[in-house]
Amino acid sequence: MSKLDILVIAAHPDDAELGCSGTIAAHVAKGYKVGIVDLTHGEMGTRGTPEIRLEESAAAAKVLGLSARENMGFRDIFFKDDESHQLELIKVIRKYQPDIVLANAISDRHPDHGKGASLATNSCFMSGLRRIETTLDGVLQEAWRPKFVYHYIQNNYIEPDFIFDITPHWDTKIASILAFKSQFFDPSSKEPVSFISSPEFLPFIESRARELGHRIMAKYGEGFTVERFIGVQDLFDLK
Repeated sequence: MSKLDILVIAAHPDDAELGCSGTIAAHVAKGYKVGIVDLTHGEMGTRGTPEIRLEESAAAAKVLGLSARENMGFRDIFFKDDESHQLELIKVIRKYQPDIVLANAISDRHPDHGKGASLATNSCFMSGLRRIETTLDGVLQEAWRPKFVYHYIQNNYIEPDFIFDITPHWDTKIASILAFKSQFFDPSSKEPVSFISSPEFLPFIESRARELGHRIMAKYGEGFTVERFIGVQDLFDLK
């Protein structure tokens, strides 16, 4: 078992990069161990193939300096927040024992994002119930519940509960996104145009980051929603 400080749960490869890779890079730079678990291969995507997405995921992981990345292999579009999927995700949560989980947006244009958020939330809670027994490699796992679950904001605008300054790590965020080269704008590509492959999409990602950054007097920001209030012991810790 390789304990992580932060585990990012993403419905599709590239969700984490688009939604919170600046925050990931910032914490890796501080010495925290961060990993990503992709729920699906994104096989229903308009462009690329599952094999290509795995290669791109590995490339993005190197850019971000991840300590772990794996893919659950759930069915893109068709996975559910149900017992069978929860039990599989509980195994992963107990395997990595993260203190913090970053999960998909609670609602979004793509229905998998909201489902992924719900699946992550429920699995994180149930992972702490000792009477739910799971095994990994034939060994009974210990119950584990992350201290916090935060949801990154994706395509649809959601009012954030807090904003993380990613300005020093903007270039790393962009490099991690562009590792998924099959998915984004390429004038030489012969593949069909998709929602995220339009030439307007990546400028939208930048404008969203600039908007959120502006709200905290920074150049670039990433927004998150919380499931419960964050406790503060010193008002001067708030920036």
